[in-house]
Amino acid sequence: TAVGPFYSLDVSAELLRTQGFVNGRWVSAASTFPVLDPATGKELVKVSDFGPREARDAVIAAHKAFDSWKCQTAKERSILLRKWFDLVTQHKEDLAKLITAECGKPMRESLGEIAYSASFLEWFSEEARRVYGDIVAPTAKDRKILLLKQPVGVASIITPWNFPSAMITRKVGAALAVGCTVVVKPAEDTPLSALALAELATQAGIPAGVFNVVPCSREKASAVGEVLCTDPLVAKISFTGSTATGKILLKHAAETVKRVSMELGGHAPFIIFDSADVDKAVAGVMASKFRNSGQTCVCSNRFLVQQGIHDLFLEKLGRAMDTELRLGHGSDPTTTQGPLINTRAAEKVEHQIADAVAQGAVVLKGGKRLEGSFMQPTLLSNVTTDMLCMHEETFGPLVPVIKFNKEEEALAIANASAVGLAGYVYTQDISQIWRVAEQLEVGMVGVNEALLSTPEASFGGVKQSGLGREGSKYGVDEYLEVKYMCFGGLAL
Repeated sequence: TAVGPFYSLDVSAELLRTQGFVNGRWVSAASTFPVLDPATGKELVKVSDFGPREARDAVIAAHKAFDSWKCQTAKERSILLRKWFDLVTQHKEDLAKLITAECGKPMRESLGEIAYSASFLEWFSEEARRVYGDIVAPTAKDRKILLLKQPVGVASIITPWNFPSAMITRKVGAALAVGCTVVVKPAEDTPLSALALAELATQAGIPAGVFNVVPCSREKASAVGEVLCTDPLVAKISFTGSTATGKILLKHAAETVKRVSMELGGHAPFIIFDSADVDKAVAGVMASKFRNSGQTCVCSNRFLVQQGIHDLFLEKLGRAMDTELRLGHGSDPTTTQGPLINTRAAEKVEHQIADAVAQGAVVLKGGKRLEGSFMQPTLLSNVTTDMLCMHEETFGPLVPVIKFNKEEEALAIANASAVGLAGYVYTQDISQIWRVAEQLEVGMVGVNEALLSTPEASFGGVKQSGLGREGSKYGVDEYLEVKYMCFGGLAL
């Protein structure tokens, strides 16, 4: 039974689903697990706790549905994805309330996520009809060479809690567009958004078995994930989450040589040069760092500021933090900073701050953990490269600032990481923009811009930040095989 703040959200009953979704049916499990409001720690609702058997059932359902789904025309799949997009847009308020309830995001950000989530369904509904093969010039006159693109099959989709709707549609939109079927395992903290999407997919007319959702608790996540990554009927794995978990899933995938795409951890540098517009750089930091209380994979984590503007930047950023940030429950319209997802997340940020201060960092703003999983937005100066916050992804509202002298120094610090998802550069020197953007070891670069993500652009990293790309025209390639057909014996 829903309790506490959840009642006040007044979410439509048809979208508040607590069972798993397999082969077009709502399915209960033998046990349940609680979904908590991260702002209060109170239970919102209990959800069916699927195990390996139910996960296997979902894979079988997806495999059976694949035979017919792949045979639908691209136009037919496009129309259904467009209907799904329309329904998500139509129900944006309720879907956003679900995100705020289970994830803790301020309502304004949750509404932004739903718009972003819907945009992937719209984009891939259009890309569905633009999957082209090739006719290649042959070396012999009596044959033709054709390259066909075909869907890989069943895809396991394993998604994180920080974008519980958009990370599903970015993957599933591409998969369904080209004729794959999917089994989605949402994060244990945020299953409600995934289940609501399943309801709307059904309303859109997406056939039974094409889109399946297997919610499970933290205790069962490993066993369910193993089924989704080792079952021989699964052809493809798409995962967004930590690098450590990604490595485990890669090992599972290796047993049956599955196709894999992974968007893993980031540790984004945010470099501000002397020539930068300081006000724009401050605005960029505010947008990049404090969105979702710092809990995004492309969040800026390491702030490198050239000595000529270092003090001015700190002054203006501190003022902006005082003026623009307000902690509170996400349902409060004045809130800009919700809680972290759970107490473990808050403890991690708290530990990074303590480590930095012990090594000489100075706390200019915040620095304290508040009730539950709330963390004060924190600004640190006098930061050095030896500190934990410079080596470990934060996933919280912490701004550690390093002062540097030369461009080469900034690049060396920025690239001294095993991961490389996003990076940000603020400068008005055109030559410097090209030099730095090309030398940064990341998959995405924001130049005088802190909000990168859009369906039209590729999303992904280098080094240990993952494999493959999502979004853009390249997103569909992750779910396609190229088949070569040699057509010989032609009389010409």
